[in-house]
Amino acid sequence: MDYEIKLKKEPADKNGCRMGQNNGKQAEIEYRTRKRENEMAKNRKINVQGFDIALYESNKNDYISLTDIARYKDTEHTDDIIKNWLRNRNTVELLGFWEIINNPNFKPVEFDGFRKQAGLNSFVLTPKRWIETTNAIGIVSKSGRNGGTFAHQDIALEFASWISIEFKLYVIKEFQRLKEDENSRLKLEWNLQRTLAKINYHIHTDAIKESLIPKEVSKKQAALIYADEADLLNTALFGLTAKEWHERNPKLSGNIRDYAGLEQLVVLSNLESINALLIKQGLPQSERLIQLNKTAIAQMKTLVENRAIKKLESKNN
Repeated sequence: MDYEIKLKKEPADKNGCRMGQNNGKQAEIEYRTRKRENEMAKNRKINVQGFDIALYESNKNDYISLTDIARYKDTEHTDDIIKNWLRNRNTVELLGFWEIINNPNFKPVEFDGFRKQAGLNSFVLTPKRWIETTNAIGIVSKSGRNGGTFAHQDIALEFASWISIEFKLYVIKEFQRLKEDENSRLKLEWNLQRTLAKINYHIHTDAIKESLIPKEVSKKQAALIYADEADLLNTALFGLTAKEWHERNPKLSGNIRDYAGLEQLVVLSNLESINALLIKQGLPQSERLIQLNKTAIAQMKTLVENRAIKKLESKNN
């Protein structure tokens, strides 16, 4: 991946991976997002009493495979088991009330129609019919090799209870274990990234106070100077300011540094120390920007080729 950053605008390379350029930055973010989602989709499974149960995440909500849970009762007729559960009046009410609470686009009138029919011998309800008729989001039908019927964890655990109370308890135990493991890894990665980015924070801000901030300035004025220096570092490393990044990525939350790679955070930490020294030497921003950019390019080339950094990043992912 090419991490070279230049002050003048150039088209992104064929992989669209250059940071600081419009298409390149967006492509990099999309690539990272897809990579995380693909890895999560491949690895997110729990094993309950010898049965693998798949999970996936959507809008920060966990969905659990009803198809896999149904295999505990009958490995060959999972669709029939799910349909039998859906035709139950208690199930229809559970699904409907869950949607009313969590889904503003749910169709309650259609739900009432199913509710009145539920329990009758002639009543049949499939996941597809429920989803299409009521605009439900609590149950999802996925096609393909890893497809099947999935449900939000609230609903899936009720289905597991209908299958077997004992089995449900084991599902809860394994699901909690998975979440604790994921949270531990995310916390470790987050702490590592934030620590690397803040190693030289005090050195950097002290130098700004000594050399750039006039006496008796307001906190607002001081904050503006800090923001300018932060954008100087952003431009040197990423090729654009925080405002420019937000304008190009309006749908992304957080800031440009939250989407930086491990190598970039290492370089950012180094740039903060170097910039503090340049400030004390009295160099204007324009000269500091050029020097910092050259340093960023040289260090990024070194770190990208450094296998030790890559191994460290892989352990935290």
